[in-house]
Amino acid sequence: MTIRPLIMCGGSGARLWPLSRESFPKQFAPLIGKNSTFQETVLRMADKAHFGRPLVVAAKRHRFMVERQLAEIGIEADLLLEPMPRDSGPAIAAGAALIARDNPDQLVMVLAADHVVRDAPAFRQTVLAAASAAEQGYIVTFGIQPSLPATGYGYIEQGEPIGGSTALRVRRFVEKPDLATAQRYLLEGYLWNSGNFLFKASALLAEYGRFSPDSLSAIEEALDKAGSDLGAPVLDAGAFERAQKKSIDYQVMEKTDKAAVLPCSFGWSDIGTWDAMWDISDKDANANVAVGDVELIDTTSSYASTDGPLVGMVGMHNTVVVATRDAVLVCDKSRAGEVKTLVDKLRKAGVKQASDHERMYRPWGWYQTLELQDRFQVKRIVVYPGGRLSLQKHFHRAEHWVVVRGAAQVTVGDRVELLNENRSIYIPLGEVHRLENPGKIDTEIIEVQTGSYLGEDDIVRLEDVYNRS
Repeated sequence: MTIRPLIMCGGSGARLWPLSRESFPKQFAPLIGKNSTFQETVLRMADKAHFGRPLVVAAKRHRFMVERQLAEIGIEADLLLEPMPRDSGPAIAAGAALIARDNPDQLVMVLAADHVVRDAPAFRQTVLAAASAAEQGYIVTFGIQPSLPATGYGYIEQGEPIGGSTALRVRRFVEKPDLATAQRYLLEGYLWNSGNFLFKASALLAEYGRFSPDSLSAIEEALDKAGSDLGAPVLDAGAFERAQKKSIDYQVMEKTDKAAVLPCSFGWSDIGTWDAMWDISDKDANANVAVGDVELIDTTSSYASTDGPLVGMVGMHNTVVVATRDAVLVCDKSRAGEVKTLVDKLRKAGVKQASDHERMYRPWGWYQTLELQDRFQVKRIVVYPGGRLSLQKHFHRAEHWVVVRGAAQVTVGDRVELLNENRSIYIPLGEVHRLENPGKIDTEIIEVQTGSYLGEDDIVRLEDVYNRS
């Protein structure tokens, strides 16, 4: 039997702010190498001799990012879309329940889309080695030898061997202990839980139902009443919201007597914080990591990254500096885990940069504000090949488009024009219009807006191929 990958792609990665935000979470960013961690996760399971078609559970707002990144690596997958986040427990249970409708005894491999695995062949061999325990009805997790007393991971106490398998029973599973307890676990030989699981779909659902029958019933109802978004099932919001918002670790793994662990080593990191990024990155002679346009003087054991402005550091030690075009993070590397607290504070204050990137991704491509003043805004807009913005109009602004790369098919009222580079067109206030890319390369335009109100909510969509209201 092949193993079905179930890829969890719904996290927001707040601890890697400002690079990772709700509008573009870390799993879609090329943190290590040219591919995103989501793409690398899918590619790790691409051996069709042992692994079946992936099922990706993602937020509805990210479905087009998922589809585009799958297309970039030439892999097809099924999607299951969440109307709102309910943590890993409901997401995993919903994916397992959908798979179980085809085959209750299907082996399912749960993978987090935002983890790094350095040794993919060793990872695959470890998964295959765990299959015999999963066939016996165990929920198998993969244990990593701790390198420090981290408080952000689940810890596993190993028990006796399972007959016919290299896996061990889990004597105890503890989710995210305090520092003193983590230090003791390190001395006692506990393992970290890597957040990857292998099980029969029916086995996971039986344990979920045993500990949270109402939640499982709500999840099943959300599947039964699922809608469709351009062919991808969307869990029913009303039912899914009734599922208890808990991680799979708290919901099942801490309670079940069916937990098993396979100690392993395949170069794993969940890159959950900037100090973890420093840990897995290549360093210079002073133990610094520098990404982008960075200059360092008398600086040691630090992480500096920029995707735009020049970053200079003088006389710093154990420091993180991450600069994007619209936000800068500076923190002590040992306190990188507190970045999420900062993001929560910014969200409560209504700060746009807490959740939204300056570059905003859409089904057709992306746009980025270059300048925003009282009565005008300048944007850079990129439309992917075949991309098509909605047929729309605005009540408060006029627009002027200049094509700087590729070709643009433009509708303005009853007129349709094909514009090449260095050509422009004016869209009067209130005029119906659309922008399309009919070519084979990205279309890039500079848009100048003028008017009394320039908010994104001043859009009346008359027709949209992406099923947006």
